[in-house]
Amino acid sequence: MIETRIDRRFSLLKEQGRKALVTFVIAGDPDLDTSLEIVKGLPAQGVDIIELGMPFSDPMADGPDIQLAGKRALDARHTMAKTLGMVEEFRKDDDVTPIVLMGYYNPIYIYGNEKFLSDAKSAGVDGLIIVDLPPEADEELCIPAMKHGLNFIRLATPTTDNKRLPAVLNNTSGFVYYVSIAGITGTSAPDPEKVAGAVSDIKNKTKLPVVVGFGVKNGAQAEAIARGSDGVVVGSAIVAVIEASLNNGKATDRTIPSVNKLVSELSAGVNRATA
Repeated sequence: MIETRIDRRFSLLKEQGRKALVTFVIAGDPDLDTSLEIVKGLPAQGVDIIELGMPFSDPMADGPDIQLAGKRALDARHTMAKTLGMVEEFRKDDDVTPIVLMGYYNPIYIYGNEKFLSDAKSAGVDGLIIVDLPPEADEELCIPAMKHGLNFIRLATPTTDNKRLPAVLNNTSGFVYYVSIAGITGTSAPDPEKVAGAVSDIKNKTKLPVVVGFGVKNGAQAEAIARGSDGVVVGSAIVAVIEASLNNGKATDRTIPSVNKLVSELSAGVNRATA
């Protein structure tokens, strides 16, 4: 597989002795224009990789904040085509920051797998995280995605034992996403010591970077988790800040500044955790 923006970003981070800050937002939340401006502003606040959530009506692995964000986007008539259009718009000004589409298989299946992969690659997408497609279904989307030059990023969890881990790592590329807590997103805080141990176990079995998500809400937590990993993913906390800034579900003049403030704090925390 050819080198992707994700590969290049982690190579750069390694050279600089830094850890990755990965942020997640739902595409189209609270509306298309505001969502695009939020995404466009993330790299300037220190974000290394952007995860863009594909809105879905039944997000079983997500906590209430992300569920509500997805509902806001769907209520605003956001579609897969609009998500890909956001990536295309982003790429007009930024051709280096990796973008990963994250979500569930159903919207891709409805769109059409081959059309989705072709359109995603053309728009400037670099990788996919599809939480409800297990390794046993690699022929469905993972292997075709790799043929299109897209990284297929897999989740490992606290319940992924040594017997299961090789299957999870097989055909995974870009990075491994370690879910720091059992359960849904945005619920409890991760234990940095336990996370570091789990990351170390995974890194003994793969050369891929391992980033950690679920439960990180502030700069101090980001710093603690980054010290024991290759990077930190933050999603629910950012989505909650968006929600808190809204007025009757609509964006206000506080929406974008409040996101930038939190992301800047998270970036500062990650940067304190030098390699």
